[in-house]
Amino acid sequence: MAVAELMRVAPVADELAARFTAAGHQLYLVGGSVRDALLGRLVTAEPGAAGERGEQGEGKPVADLDFTTDARPEQVQGLLANWADAVWDVGIAFGTVGATKGGIQLEITTFRADSYDRVSRNPEVTFGDTIEGDLVRRDFTANAMAIDLSTKRFIDPFDGLRAVADRVLDTPATPQESFADDPLRMLRAARFAAQLEFRPAPRVVAAMTEMAGEIRRITAERVQAELTKLMLGVRPRAGIELMVRTGLADHVLPEVPGMRLAIDEHHQHKDVYEHSLTVLEQAIDLETRHEPTSGPDLVLRLAALLHDIGKPATRRFEKGGGVSFHHHEVVGAKMTRKRLRALKYSKDVVEQVAQLVFLHLRFHGYGKGEWTDSAVRRYVTDAGDLLPRLHKLVRADCTTRNRRKAIALRRNYDDLEARIARIAAEEDLARVRPDLNGEQIMELLGLEPGPLVGKAWKHLKELRLDRGPLGYDEAVAELRKWAAEQGITPPDESGD
Repeated sequence: MAVAELMRVAPVADELAARFTAAGHQLYLVGGSVRDALLGRLVTAEPGAAGERGEQGEGKPVADLDFTTDARPEQVQGLLANWADAVWDVGIAFGTVGATKGGIQLEITTFRADSYDRVSRNPEVTFGDTIEGDLVRRDFTANAMAIDLSTKRFIDPFDGLRAVADRVLDTPATPQESFADDPLRMLRAARFAAQLEFRPAPRVVAAMTEMAGEIRRITAERVQAELTKLMLGVRPRAGIELMVRTGLADHVLPEVPGMRLAIDEHHQHKDVYEHSLTVLEQAIDLETRHEPTSGPDLVLRLAALLHDIGKPATRRFEKGGGVSFHHHEVVGAKMTRKRLRALKYSKDVVEQVAQLVFLHLRFHGYGKGEWTDSAVRRYVTDAGDLLPRLHKLVRADCTTRNRRKAIALRRNYDDLEARIARIAAEEDLARVRPDLNGEQIMELLGLEPGPLVGKAWKHLKELRLDRGPLGYDEAVAELRKWAAEQGITPPDESGD
């Protein structure tokens, strides 16, 4: 069935196989596409398609296909010439030649029989002679299946078909051997738990627990790529829980298991760690239920997971048995920046997640609507483009089991969003600017470009936030009043 499905959605594989067979070489389809065909996750790719729609489990477009062959890299290049739309040799040192054909990306790798130095994870590349020898070096049995494209024979020496049927992660060799060769495979196990909802075999969990520290051999960039795929999976909670349970998170996201030390101040959750996982799940649910809807949102999900990481550092036991976490959002934002930078996330992702962590608690001062319009303007302005995500994060953070309180919190936030919509319609909140621009400020005060112009602009913006739009004459009067306080003598209105 998997063979027929793959041939239906990826006829390009048949074309390629014919070229290899005519030249006397074997060609096998391997890797995730075989597994996904068995899982029913493949959909027909449109020309030029790309992406990872399968992260959410509804079907993955065939935009990437992996092959293995007995042909050596230079022979592969010759077979692709005058057939593929493009060919590249970036991975040729490791036996891999890349190509595109009809919008589908192909990677063709010569049978490998690598050994590893097990310090840097750099393989000593040696080519193998059999498909079985190639498959045994793969990460998991679910990925160690192949299709012989010349005969359409399904090859499964390590019982990967059963692993897929049972949704179990196990390794072709022993887990210790597999993880010693490439420790990133431990994080990949957590990613598959989140992305495919596979559960690791007991011996895999035992090896991950024993060898968790080996992940330190892997570059931050590779770790971040796997963590991102995990967070964008259909159930990232399962992956995070596996990382925490095995100790892998201690080396990748130590702040997350660190939250187990803090008891939530509402005493509604086992600990802040459990609360954060609940917020993550609720934020994921809101991606498709709260406007504007979206696909998997990495920034929102990271913010949901990390929003309370500042609590352990700010925990205080109060008289009478209470617990407080004053300014945990400030501390948490700093911790978030530090961790995401260490993981080599982009500047935009780092700053957006950190800002959401910083702002997530602000709504709790809203009460039953006591905020002034000025406070609402500041809430919107401080959030900026992050406002839709902040709405979802704050709503997800309302995890109380007290039904009456939960309803009240939702109604209060409904009221806040309604006020934001009303004020936005009246004042164009998305672009709050002072009522005078920089050129007008310089002309009115007789200033050259410099820091004083910026200070005047900021003063007028603060007035705009506090009082709403000012008329031109009122704005000029306020500017002149500020200038007098600063000892600035503007030219008279005649311009002399």
